Amino acid sequence: MMRDPVFTIRNAQPEEFSEIGELLVQVYSQLKGFPKPENQPTYYNMLLNVGVLTSKPETELLVAISEEKTIAGAVVYFGDMKYYGSGGSATEETRSSGFRLLGVNPAYRGRGVGKLLTLECIRKAQAKRNSQVIIHTTDAMQTAWKMYERLGFKRSKDLDFMQGDLPVFGFRLALKLR
Repeated sequence: MMRDPVFTIRNAQPEEFSEIGELLVQVYSQLKGFPKPENQPTYYNMLLNVGVLTSKPETELLVAISEEKTIAGAVVYFGDMKYYGSGGSATEETRSSGFRLLGVNPAYRGRGVGKLLTLECIRKAQAKRNSQVIIHTTDAMQTAWKMYERLGFKRSKDLDFMQGDLPVFGFRLALKLR
């Protein structure tokens, strides 16, 4: 009988930042319908240098590490939305956490890596006693979009914005404070 793979979720080490950046560029550039590096060079430069985001307060680069010690996926968690760095009104939200730039290594797709990273961001927001988690996604990210909805995220059109010619769609997950 096959057992489910085990992934460890932890903060990325600085020596892993460039590998994570390259993974995110690979993942996002291969999304059908998503802008390519030549169309949005600033965005892809941010992906490539994702580790720089951890210099912001309350910002963490989380990784999922496989049993083989491979980076299976990554996401940037923001404990305070003012550091989130998106377009639109999301950075004005208070008592809110968010996450961006979720990417899963193609070799590990379909194994729950994105869900584990998302659940860790939700856990961190709950531990901080924030009232909600805010995220953004695009039409090109339908797999992630469906996962977010299954986890209880609701569309929030007030958070939508345009990134160049790309419509970006906002979502919220209300948190129950214990």
